[in-house]
Amino acid sequence: MKKLHYALLGAASLFLYACSPKTGQMTSSTPSGKNVETPAGKRKFIDPVNMNMAVKPSEDFYEYANGAWLKTAKIPASESRWGSFNELQEFNQNALKVICEDAAANPSTKGAIRQKVGDFYAAGMDEAAIEKAGLAPVKPMLDRVMKIKSYKELLDEIAMLYTEGSDPLWNLAIDQDDKNSTAVVPKLYQGGIHLPDRDYFLKDDERSKKIKKAYEEHAYNIFKLLGDNEVKAKANAGDVIRFETTLAKASMSRVEMRDPQKVYNKMTLADLEKACPQMNWAEYMKKLGIVNDYVIVGQPEFLKEINNQLKNGTLDDWKTILRWSIIKDAIPFLSKVFVEEGFKFSQNLSGAKEMQPRWKRVSGMTDGVLGEALGQIYVEKHFKPEAKQRMMTLVENLSKTYEARIKNLDWMTEATKQKALQKLSTFMRKIGYTDKWKDYTPLSIDRSKTYYENVLAAKRFLYKDVASRVGKPVDRTRWGMTPSTVNAYYNPSLNEIVFPAGILQFPFFDNEADDAVNYGGIGAVIGHEMTHGFDDEGRQFDAEGNLKEWWSEEDAKKFEVKANLVVDQYNAYTVLDTVHVNGKLTLGENLADLGGITLAYEAFKNFSPQSKNTDRIDGFTADQRFFLSWSQVWRNLMRDEAMAQRIVTDPHSPGRYRSNGPLSNFEPFYKAFDVKQGDKMWRPEDLRVKIW
Repeated sequence: MKKLHYALLGAASLFLYACSPKTGQMTSSTPSGKNVETPAGKRKFIDPVNMNMAVKPSEDFYEYANGAWLKTAKIPASESRWGSFNELQEFNQNALKVICEDAAANPSTKGAIRQKVGDFYAAGMDEAAIEKAGLAPVKPMLDRVMKIKSYKELLDEIAMLYTEGSDPLWNLAIDQDDKNSTAVVPKLYQGGIHLPDRDYFLKDDERSKKIKKAYEEHAYNIFKLLGDNEVKAKANAGDVIRFETTLAKASMSRVEMRDPQKVYNKMTLADLEKACPQMNWAEYMKKLGIVNDYVIVGQPEFLKEINNQLKNGTLDDWKTILRWSIIKDAIPFLSKVFVEEGFKFSQNLSGAKEMQPRWKRVSGMTDGVLGEALGQIYVEKHFKPEAKQRMMTLVENLSKTYEARIKNLDWMTEATKQKALQKLSTFMRKIGYTDKWKDYTPLSIDRSKTYYENVLAAKRFLYKDVASRVGKPVDRTRWGMTPSTVNAYYNPSLNEIVFPAGILQFPFFDNEADDAVNYGGIGAVIGHEMTHGFDDEGRQFDAEGNLKEWWSEEDAKKFEVKANLVVDQYNAYTVLDTVHVNGKLTLGENLADLGGITLAYEAFKNFSPQSKNTDRIDGFTADQRFFLSWSQVWRNLMRDEAMAQRIVTDPHSPGRYRSNGPLSNFEPFYKAFDVKQGDKMWRPEDLRVKIW
């Protein structure tokens, strides 16, 4: 499935190090230039207090750069992981909390964005009203399902649920046609399961069996909370497991879905009728408010299985499945017994010891459904114009660097180079926040309503907003992330790189930091997103954003040979007992990390005077600070449960390997830290990957 790509994001020795047991500071046997200490009270952007200098950087750079932090930091009880991303996210969450609380405490004019933000947050924080309402807010939807008396009414209800933000059978998307980027079309992808991945239903290892068993118990408990007796609740839970297991068997793996050609199947409504004749597709699309001649189907075989289920399932079977889909979506917004049962099950996947405080959950949901309303207030307070200007300069420097590197590639033919340069030159750059804010005028939010009623109103509004794009010109100003998000992405159909304001803070970026730190942090993130345009998926989209073969066959084969070396490298990393990184699943992100560090380092050398200066800051050369900045971005602790889930579902490698993996391929790192043959960070030259 086409998706946004999210970042997060032996040579001559320069120095030989010794560690002072008293200070932990590094000393150099071949000092060069003067050392500048960060003044007391000022932030040390590379702080030795976080490092483990008892470990040689040539042995385990991640441990060297972050070891003291890894040893002393604690994962908060409410979190499944903790690291640099989370620390920045914590800052942003608190910023959103202040905005939401102020908007809730000081009501604005009805219809104003502050009124919608304030009322949504106030309703979500009103625990007494939520408890008093109990199941009542979701009861009309559940009653609707129980009143179904015919097959036509069943299909009508399925369509209705999609307009309310629920995806009981497949995932519905409204997006650009991958092979005609000027058209916005409906897409259907596999779905219908409520565990993070199909493999939990298919694998027979102990972790998967434990989670599947816990999931069935969770379904049983929820059906009891809905009023079913024990016998009925147990039967319903069993039906859910059987249904979702069947769908899992008909689903593609995440690795298969990384091939954009495999998940592009253009089908007319007549084609859909043949693949899944049990659905009335014309009526379904009409009820969705979608008028289009065709649909892109990700997995036709999955649709055939849906047809089998519709053909063979009884109305009672389907009522169970639809009730489950509705209540699973509603759990976080209902009374305490539902929320606590939902959290109890989630612990099997996250390992979190306690629930996040309500304000975090509610402010997070406010950002989720009113992100651009909340974002307007956020950027006024927390995004400085000078930060945007410096980012624009960094992006331009990275782009110039990429252009030069493409021109000088020794493995790519001239014809493909020219097309690659054309694609690079047309990258749209989005920094900070959108230039055209979403219009929330049609959305009515009222604190006198229950939390779930406001959530449902927002979901209906968002569905209509998205569905209305079908058949209209592509809106190239639209963003896929909210301004406060700590992340970044590349979108192949729009051929754009996007950096929300939320990530433009330390440790990724700080306007007061030296260039080495900013290039090693946000510079590498910029390079990461640019490289996604040319990774194993992104390279299949041309400059106009169309899925189209524009490489020569010779170039494609050379690229694949290099990419397979990266697959093998990451497959060898052991994460948890016998669990390894999935090199094929993480290939795109690993390629982007390698490209990001390569482009950022060369841009730093080309455009920053600091890179020519022999002075050290807090004992570190400019090059060393660059690599230390890169590594500290990826430091994190993760609970075993969350790590096990991540390996199955996340296309990003764990932090240790995002730090060390690219560096072990990168010659300038070897020079900066005197990496030699025999060191653990050393890789044989014939295995070091150099692509961009």
